[in-house]
Amino acid sequence: MKTTPQQHLSQEERRLVGYEAENYVDENYAGHSYAKEVMLTLLSNKGAAIGLVCILIIIAFAIFAPMTSAYTYREVHSEITNLPMRIPGIEQLNILDGTRKGVDLYESKGIKDEYHYFGTDSLGRDIWTRVWVGTRISLLIALLAVLLDVVFGVTYGMISGYFGGKVDFIMQRFVEILTSIPNLIIMMLLLLVLEPGIPTICLALSITGWVNMSRIVRAQVLKIKNEEYVLASRTLGAPALRILFKDILPNALGQIIITFMLSVPSAIFFEAFLAFIGLGVPIPMASLGTLINDGYKSALLYPSQVLLPAAVLSILMLSFNLLGDGLRDAIDPQMRTM
Repeated sequence: MKTTPQQHLSQEERRLVGYEAENYVDENYAGHSYAKEVMLTLLSNKGAAIGLVCILIIIAFAIFAPMTSAYTYREVHSEITNLPMRIPGIEQLNILDGTRKGVDLYESKGIKDEYHYFGTDSLGRDIWTRVWVGTRISLLIALLAVLLDVVFGVTYGMISGYFGGKVDFIMQRFVEILTSIPNLIIMMLLLLVLEPGIPTICLALSITGWVNMSRIVRAQVLKIKNEEYVLASRTLGAPALRILFKDILPNALGQIIITFMLSVPSAIFFEAFLAFIGLGVPIPMASLGTLINDGYKSALLYPSQVLLPAAVLSILMLSFNLLGDGLRDAIDPQMRTM
């Protein structure tokens, strides 16, 4: 029986060469699912965590903040127009106390015991209520539009990528023709033809919004459909519909979620832009774009009327972008190691 050189070494010689003759005990570490790993990685990203917290706070304000006001978003009170911000408690610090240029406008209008946290606009409507109701409407429009993008874009991309050949060629040529037309022109023409409202705006945003989703899904399908498990399902006679939704779609879900999150701020911006140029939700409804358009007309005299909705819009878009970037880093293993 042969002996190894280490067996002839003394204890001191073993220590010098880095050979430790001690018993090692295997340790078992608790495992966790892929979803939990993604969540832990996401929350460890400070930017994504801050974005998630901001989104949750804004959604909470959009749901509950209008309930704290005695006014609705559509009430017009001509006797209390263009009031400055006044917040209870903080007014004792001589800030946000309803004064402008040293004059208490609340007292001068005979409404000493009322509070308008964001002031009032040129028609006497409570800006606090209108900002958060407008945030609610902007979020609703953006989410509905992006959901339509997901449904149509995922279906289109999966069919194009899976069947390939002439089917893929024809479908991609249609996409190229559609993207060659400026999407702003398509949206404006659609909004001018159809009756204005939330469904029309969602449809207008979805006319070309699904293209990016379909291209990403198509690329994922082209990569996944040649994997061994897909070929095995095809060999066993599984129908195309089952292969698409049981084998391919779950493996492309990560990229779909990332694209979804990054598409929301784009939809919010387009909705605000359409509202700013007068193609938004009909009066007296309000969105963030409508409020920015209303405040823009008197921005030099009353800057808070445009700065407040613009700040909410900016924070919302930035938060979704931060969260989308964090999700991309957490879901994509290659991005996680960079």
